[in-house]
Amino acid sequence: MKQFVLLFCLFSLNTFAQNNESLNAEERAYLFHIVKKSPILNNSIGRYFDYVGPKIQFNSKEINYDSVELLIINQPDLLLIRRDEISKSPKGILAEAANKMAIWELNKVLLAKRTSEKELELYLDKYQKFEYYLLQHLPPAACKEKDGSVYPNPKIETLFNPSLALNDKIALVETMRFLEPNDALLTLEAINQATNAYVKNRALETYRQLGGKAEIFENVLVAAGDGSSTSGLLEEREKDEKGRWNKGLPKAVGLFPYQLRLEKAAGRKEQKIEPSMFTITDFETVGSNKITNIHLDVWGYNAKKQTTVVLEKNSVCYPLFGAADTRFLSPDSSFSEGATFQAILNDLEKNKIGKLHENIYGKRGFDYWIAYNKSKKDDLELKIEINEKKYSDLTLKPIKTKSRAPKSVRKAKRKARSNSGGPANYLPKQVNGKKDKRALQNTIVEQYSRFEAYKRKIAELEKQKAQSLELLTVYEKRRDYFKRMIGYNWATYTEKDGLYTFQDSSTFDMITQEFQFPASAEKEKFEIRLIAIPESSLSNQADEVMLHMHLVDAIPNYSARLQLTLVDAFDSDSWELNTPLFTTNDSVALLQFFEGLLDKKIHFSIVARGQGIGNYDGCRVVKNSNPIEENSYPGNTEKERIQSKMDSTYSILRRSELFVHMGRDMTLEINSYTDPVSSSLKIDNLEIAELAKKYALSKNDVLSAYRTATLLKKCKDEINLYAGTYLPREKAKIVIDRFNKEWNKTKIGVGKTSIPITTILKSK
Repeated sequence: MKQFVLLFCLFSLNTFAQNNESLNAEERAYLFHIVKKSPILNNSIGRYFDYVGPKIQFNSKEINYDSVELLIINQPDLLLIRRDEISKSPKGILAEAANKMAIWELNKVLLAKRTSEKELELYLDKYQKFEYYLLQHLPPAACKEKDGSVYPNPKIETLFNPSLALNDKIALVETMRFLEPNDALLTLEAINQATNAYVKNRALETYRQLGGKAEIFENVLVAAGDGSSTSGLLEEREKDEKGRWNKGLPKAVGLFPYQLRLEKAAGRKEQKIEPSMFTITDFETVGSNKITNIHLDVWGYNAKKQTTVVLEKNSVCYPLFGAADTRFLSPDSSFSEGATFQAILNDLEKNKIGKLHENIYGKRGFDYWIAYNKSKKDDLELKIEINEKKYSDLTLKPIKTKSRAPKSVRKAKRKARSNSGGPANYLPKQVNGKKDKRALQNTIVEQYSRFEAYKRKIAELEKQKAQSLELLTVYEKRRDYFKRMIGYNWATYTEKDGLYTFQDSSTFDMITQEFQFPASAEKEKFEIRLIAIPESSLSNQADEVMLHMHLVDAIPNYSARLQLTLVDAFDSDSWELNTPLFTTNDSVALLQFFEGLLDKKIHFSIVARGQGIGNYDGCRVVKNSNPIEENSYPGNTEKERIQSKMDSTYSILRRSELFVHMGRDMTLEINSYTDPVSSSLKIDNLEIAELAKKYALSKNDVLSAYRTATLLKKCKDEINLYAGTYLPREKAKIVIDRFNKEWNKTKIGVGKTSIPITTILKSK
């Protein structure tokens, strides 16, 4: 490894001019600082920062990058930034570095504004840019006017403080009596929009300074949660993968905008500003047959709650979940401990909604008891009707007199006769049913009492059911909203070494945190949702999570470590090439290629194709799937035909390209294309002539295969040469042997067949 570092230094003088990235001394020093302290950045582009100054360490032997930063500011020559190599890195990595630079700068600008006019002088032009973006959205009530100029009311400047949590900002803006609730909301939103506009435009400048290319560039900061001050947000520095706070990285608090709304507060007449627990940001793919590259960078990560981000396009969802031990996202939803959104949703659906549903419709639910009590009431009502009929009948019966005295009277009469010797007087008894009526009346009164009790019970049960149904509607609405956020139709995927490939060929790279929609001609709308995990399924309290989202267009193969494109490099019907493929500018990339070849764990392969007639799709040249050959170039004279041949419509198709892809695997890829004019190539090799006849290969197909073979042969010669030049003999031998072994078994794909490289070279 030391030899590679030495070789990097040897090439510094040759590459200095091409690596002038136009950053000032402070920006270069800080960029080096954040790259070295951010694992994802350091792993991808850290090696392209050559610091040759003294190593300053803490007692723990860790490098003191704060001190190193000061050294670089004072002695810029201590740091060489290899811009050309950085430019070939994943676009999301460049965007993350550029975004952190922009946040760092805006934080310094706003701090200077709050400090003093003297401090602001250093950043006055930058603050004026922020103020320009702010005034585009600020409501009139939050502005002042003087001498015909409009400027923000000085009282709202306290809201610019990036160290304030959202709830503190809301509390402050509510004390500003010159702002109505809607104006207060618009003021906070204006600050949010100005922040995103400033960071986006400043990040784009830095992105291009690092060699990034983009026609479409979106950079969005967003936050979700309840807006309270949490332990994660109170820290000034971002954590690394091991949970350590990185000194030197930019503050996040206050610079990540929440999506806000006005809500009527409970027990209050006025409306209150509230943040969203779930945010939705709309985007569209880039179209034009380019890849849509999306980079996701989580801030304020809470290891006890699983960060959740969902992309959705054409009703297909791609949910991404935070891992417990890192802040990285992936489609893998497993989470060892803490709260997950799925657990919250399950609790809401199974426990809250499930139990409520059981209470309403279950075997012993409200419906059962309402029906039970109605049945009892109806039975009792029937009994009351019967008893009332009986009572009515008793009332209408005539009174009767009994001629025979009762037994007690007869007994008394006998006793009186024996005592006095004379007969006792007796009056006949009247039978009127009074006792029966009284008993029946009491029964009816008791039945009516129970009847009313049943009615009250039914009414109470129906009221409770109505309340439960109303609550069930609220819960189901909340559940449906939660399900809408997490998505209904999850895309399936396969995974290999941290690269996830979805059913529609979209991909997510866990190492770079990049999601890619495959190239397409048309633009399509999609959205990205950030989900803050609630404290419970019914709680409106949720810990903050912040997300940096970046979208950029990407040409296929843009990240190849070695990239070579030859346009119109061959004579007509020829495959001879005398110019070299590689130069000293490719030295660093070649060294990385050799380093990969020395690592036996990295799979290496060669893909070579003779693509025949090409087609320009607006982005790149690809194989024409339905080629139509032309007899000659357009024109009536030879001069006109020569001019037509040189026209870009034709010349752009006469292309050959070489790429070296270095990632989990390593691939050398070579393609050659021709224009649609018929070739006059003479095929002397009988084996190739037979293959051409068997597989209906045109002469343009064969010509493109010959040209690919030429590039492959020339590539082999130069790789062997540079390996012997750059590496010690033992390592050079390993590199050369491994490359040549793969080269010897290479077949060049052409049409529906392939031709061994050795067969083609025999015909040359």
